[in-house]
Amino acid sequence: MRKTILLAVLLFSMLSRAQQTINIIPQPVSLEMKQGSFVINDKTAIKISKKDKETERVVHFFTEYVKRVSGFDLKANNKGNKIIFQIEKIENIGDEGYLISVNSNEISVKANTSKGLFYGVQSLLQTLPFTRTNDLVQIPSMEIKDYPRFQWRGLMLDVSRHFFAPELVKEFIDLLATYKMNVFHWHLVDGAGWRLEIKKYPKLTQQAAWRVDDTAKPWNWAEVTFNADRSKSTYGGYYTQEQAKEIVAYAKERNITVVPEIEMPGHSEAAMAAYPELSCNSKVNFGTTGNFFASKGESNYCAGNDQAFAFLEDVLTEVMAIFPSQYIHVGGDEVDKTSWKNCPKCQARMKAEQLKDEKELQSYFIRRIEKFLVSKNRKMIGWDEILEGGLAPEATVMSWQGEAGGIEAAKMGHDVIMTPGSPCYFDHYQGDPETEPAAIGGFNTLKKVYSYEPIPSELTQEEGKRVLGSQANLWTEYIPTAEQAEYMILPRMQALAEVLWSPKEKRNWEDFNKRLQPHLVGFDQKGLHYSKGNFKVDIKPIVENGKLSIALETENTDGVIYYTTDGSIPTIGSSKYEKPFAVNSFMTVKAIMVLNNKVMNKKPAEQSFTFNKATGKNVIYTNAFSKYYPANGANTLTDGIKGTKNIGKHWHAFDGNDLVATIDLGAITNVNTITLGCIQNYGQWVFLPQWVKFEVSSDGINFKEVKTIINSVPASEKELVIKDFEAKFSEEKAKIVRVTAKNLGQCPLGHPGENQSAWLFVDEITVN
Repeated sequence: MRKTILLAVLLFSMLSRAQQTINIIPQPVSLEMKQGSFVINDKTAIKISKKDKETERVVHFFTEYVKRVSGFDLKANNKGNKIIFQIEKIENIGDEGYLISVNSNEISVKANTSKGLFYGVQSLLQTLPFTRTNDLVQIPSMEIKDYPRFQWRGLMLDVSRHFFAPELVKEFIDLLATYKMNVFHWHLVDGAGWRLEIKKYPKLTQQAAWRVDDTAKPWNWAEVTFNADRSKSTYGGYYTQEQAKEIVAYAKERNITVVPEIEMPGHSEAAMAAYPELSCNSKVNFGTTGNFFASKGESNYCAGNDQAFAFLEDVLTEVMAIFPSQYIHVGGDEVDKTSWKNCPKCQARMKAEQLKDEKELQSYFIRRIEKFLVSKNRKMIGWDEILEGGLAPEATVMSWQGEAGGIEAAKMGHDVIMTPGSPCYFDHYQGDPETEPAAIGGFNTLKKVYSYEPIPSELTQEEGKRVLGSQANLWTEYIPTAEQAEYMILPRMQALAEVLWSPKEKRNWEDFNKRLQPHLVGFDQKGLHYSKGNFKVDIKPIVENGKLSIALETENTDGVIYYTTDGSIPTIGSSKYEKPFAVNSFMTVKAIMVLNNKVMNKKPAEQSFTFNKATGKNVIYTNAFSKYYPANGANTLTDGIKGTKNIGKHWHAFDGNDLVATIDLGAITNVNTITLGCIQNYGQWVFLPQWVKFEVSSDGINFKEVKTIINSVPASEKELVIKDFEAKFSEEKAKIVRVTAKNLGQCPLGHPGENQSAWLFVDEITVN
């Protein structure tokens, strides 16, 4: 009997602890568990300390959810336990913070504003079932104090490349609200389609919102074709002003601000298709039957044409009437200035305004638009290219090209939203590309997103205050369906939500993973599409003490890795990975990840390694490589991995500078061959060096030139070229090798980046 009682007590204790598990995302600032729980039943009462419209809206949101999952219709009564919502003055939690206290008799939710109450409600709801249940509905006893780290916590949805119905937009807003995000950036306009009704300019939606169907083809700008004949242009859509207003109101009820983006002066092909007179080449028109694709000369608004500014002011006036957001986004990115260089009106504008180049003309354009927005008591926000030629006085910068633009703007005293492509572009792969839907490229995994720190170390504490927050961007070139859009943001959005809300010191990858699992169950129950995880094995070279070894890693904390080094396909019977292993010869490593005795990789991870006298040796650079292309760090040139067509992965980059790399072989060695790998990618402003010089030394002071190789590939070559500059010479005794590659300096004439810095990309130095 005694044993039975003890077992029952132990079982009850275990069940009680299981029931007390709390999986709130984002992690609250402080959370203290208590004994017991609050049980919601048909006698539970709702009390509101201040019955204003906003507070009642929050309470209604809560009671409707409870009714949906439990069937209980909570009312104001005095019969049972109570849930109390209070607005009162509370120090140190701000407008969005909240306090929650739960015991068996009462739940108290307190905040300074209804926003705080709303976020308190979201935390409570995350302790309840995701869908209808007949089980006991209870909330664990606990104390929570919570408030956000950043004020801008957002997500951008591109509806230009592919149009999404208002229902999906609302679904995204619901997901944002659940995880305490507060900005929905709506990319309504781009070259692929105009998506918002503008009543003064009806052709924007009659023609520019529709294009020739290209959904069966891989995304290619050359395939984006407009045609005024609607029997040919059948793909697209747009939001009426009433639909947009409804979405704004829907978002407001969930504490979400909708920030509209009207792209200018570039990425405007759709607008030019409808109103070509606003471009530098006003004669371009597709009439009633012909196809139209805007290229150089037609993709920008003409900066010398006052009619273009009048058009944009009219458009923005209607936009501001729909969207009450303090911020209006004007794009400003990737402006091909070729048309401006060849346009008499633009050149006349530059002369009249005393502008020295087209970058300053862009600044003039952006400043003029900002002046208009400021006159309407709004603030302008744009991508980091708006820094070119000088930043508009009150502009906020959204930094997407790495963090450099954001750092520069913050140091200038401007507000910044960090949204670098790595890791904030959610159109990038989140798992092994072999098993994932087609994506535009890149590799931003859940762990990579969770590890992001929005305040760069280059900023002082005071400058860091200029970083308002961050957001994820979902560009949709490769995302044609609502199901795939869901898949690309879930669960990465939850990771970013925690980065932006929770204290930096509270973030813990393993703990987040555990709390995430019930949410994934909830996605299944709700029919939401999401990524099940990244099962890819990362093969990472490690250069230490003049030697090369290989580490194998997987994000899945329960995954087991098996590998081979002879190029054969690994199985569960292959070597089990325990610790890094050495590279002493040429080898091809293949690896799989096994979970619950099941191989999770559709295709094994694979990496071939070269081996030569420089492998694993340290590299010293005279000119620093770009921090935006770190590859495998300082020893990328000797890590045994040769660069491929993917320029963002294994290559070191130099922006306008030469490569001067010195390698210590560790001892006097016979040398007769030295090779440097380089790549040319014309469209990415990456060019082969003018020449490569190879030198050797026995003491590191006196160097002997053994060979200089002149590049024979013209800078005008537009096909991708990977070239090894190989020097063969009579055998020399050397301890030190130095390789110098001369940067082209500037992009060549006729290139979109003409007279701007050229990139030099280099990889793997081999010595034999």
